[in-house]
Amino acid sequence: MGKAKVDIIHSRFVPLNMENVDTDQIIPARFLKATTRDGFGKNLFRDWRYENDDETKPKADFVLNNNNFTGSILVAAKNFGCGSSREHAAWAIDDYGFRAVVSSFFADIFKNNALNNGLLPVTVSEDFLQAIFQQGNEATLTINLSEQKITIDTTGESESFEINSYKKTCLLNGYDDIDYLLSSKEDILAFETTH
Repeated sequence: MGKAKVDIIHSRFVPLNMENVDTDQIIPARFLKATTRDGFGKNLFRDWRYENDDETKPKADFVLNNNNFTGSILVAAKNFGCGSSREHAAWAIDDYGFRAVVSSFFADIFKNNALNNGLLPVTVSEDFLQAIFQQGNEATLTINLSEQKITIDTTGESESFEINSYKKTCLLNGYDDIDYLLSSKEDILAFETTH
């Protein structure tokens, strides 16, 4: 079981109030040469974080460079993860330290890549998303995967979210697809014995 279990995430959040963020903006193509999942976080939103690709020149107006915003939840505007199907986008967000991404709409391929890599995509209504964006930088969110509920802690406002039941089981247990099969080994053997 190589992944961290996901159940309750209680954290401050980083607001990325930009629509149509594509996977090339999340992790530019020039950083896709590695063959393992490690190290992609340092290049998350690389072109938005630094002037002329120079790490010594962070852009002060980009939210990841603002120390007032921190946390393990990324909150993004609608249509997050559009563009190419690169799995590296989910790797980069996870490697940076985010455990969940909240948006009013995710591109399907990004959403599946996130779920397959232990990153929880939480789809909320546009009104709820705007309510989150209106919170101050000290505000926290609580995401309860078991109950499929997200709450703005300062206001108590909450909303339910949908998730595939199989992927929910995998996240709650820290399983990838192979781990899930191995967890069912006894049931599979019992079925084979009786059939």
